[in-house]
Amino acid sequence: MSYVESSIIIKGDKFEIYKLAKNMEEFPIFMPDVQSVKIIERIGDNTITEWSSELEGAPISWKELDEFNEKKPEIKYKLLEGDLDKFEGEWRFEEVAEGVKVTLTVDFDFGMPSLEKIVGPILKIKVENNCQMMLQAIKKRLEEGGE
Repeated sequence: MSYVESSIIIKGDKFEIYKLAKNMEEFPIFMPDVQSVKIIERIGDNTITEWSSELEGAPISWKELDEFNEKKPEIKYKLLEGDLDKFEGEWRFEEVAEGVKVTLTVDFDFGMPSLEKIVGPILKIKVENNCQMMLQAIKKRLEEGGE
């Protein structure tokens, strides 16, 4: 099992940043490693989404429960089924002097202990890089209007 926590400072309103992070179906537009995100069910304010992505060219897919807290704001997600044994975490949005500190956490387990010993540290770096790529893409989209 591995845990990754990545943060970035974004200039803007935390609710606008949250709104973009919540709109996961648009991630493939500005995040190259995400092929598709589909909402397959809405449960109150929460969703079940189906993801198709790549980690260093290897395709991975999963379904997750996304829990949205509009007031805080905050997003928590948890694996329901897919190519991983464990995949959960959260998005946090905290106002700081420089803007909004956006933190993305991922707690994951690929479910192959023997393989994890060999490639676990490499996979953790890849997940860290992927988290930073997602945060950078959101920053660019909000601050520069870029894709």
